[in-house]
Amino acid sequence: MTIQQPHPPRTDDIDRELVDVAADIARTRCRGDNHTVASAARDRDGRIVSGVNAYHFTGGPCAELVVIGAAAAQGAYELETIVAVGDRERGVIPPCGRCRQALLDYFPHINVIVGPADALRAVPVAELLPETYVWADHQLDAD
Repeated sequence: MTIQQPHPPRTDDIDRELVDVAADIARTRCRGDNHTVASAARDRDGRIVSGVNAYHFTGGPCAELVVIGAAAAQGAYELETIVAVGDRERGVIPPCGRCRQALLDYFPHINVIVGPADALRAVPVAELLPETYVWADHQLDAD
């Protein structure tokens, strides 16, 4: 399966409202060691879905994964852009490898906002996973 990606958005096309929502949640809701990252995503119809990570020593879902579940619960099945922001004013942080793979599998055309505050950019998730494994390929019937 070849994933066709649109041209990456320019820096001035960053969804600043999305970044602000995640930053506000990180600042006001991420307290202590259990919740340290907030994420926000926008779906095709403009709705914003947000969440925070749920850290646990056995491994817990990252904020991006919480957003995927929250989006499904709210009927938002076509996420277009996502961002994660760390607590204690860490700013925008890139998704971990597991989140990159999950985002690619659920939303192969989603853009991810990454970079330092003065140079944020939105990139297709596939660019964050060169030579990626595409889970959908595994689901194809053999001829």
